[in-house]
Amino acid sequence: MHEMSIAVAVVEQVEEAAARLADGTGAAPSARSVHLEVGELAGVVADALAFSFDLACTGTVLEGAALTTETVPGRARCARCARDWPTGMPPRLSCPGCDGAATELLAGRELRITEVRWAEAEQRRPVATLPEEQ
Repeated sequence: MHEMSIAVAVVEQVEEAAARLADGTGAAPSARSVHLEVGELAGVVADALAFSFDLACTGTVLEGAALTTETVPGRARCARCARDWPTGMPPRLSCPGCDGAATELLAGRELRITEVRWAEAEQRRPVATLPEEQ
């Protein structure tokens, strides 16, 4: 199950970002949520990734963070006729226009962190003070 190694890599990258955001106290902010783009051709099983992410977050600044994923559809382009098409699943990699086999994958293999929401940012909001009664 390579989803566990993906989850561990995501946790490591977010922890590195949290360490860079740490203020002078050295306290790294905790993450509330992580959003990933996952290509439909990346071979990632979303449920297995979510399960692995929960395990990988234990004891880190991501403990309790939500994982959301967005599927990026596969797209290919024919080298012969330059036609683009959705590859679908299972992927069709030969051109539906000319049946050419020389194709380029344009999208669908992505695996990237697109957003991290930090819990500490909400906690650091100034508290409004009420005017003193006279």
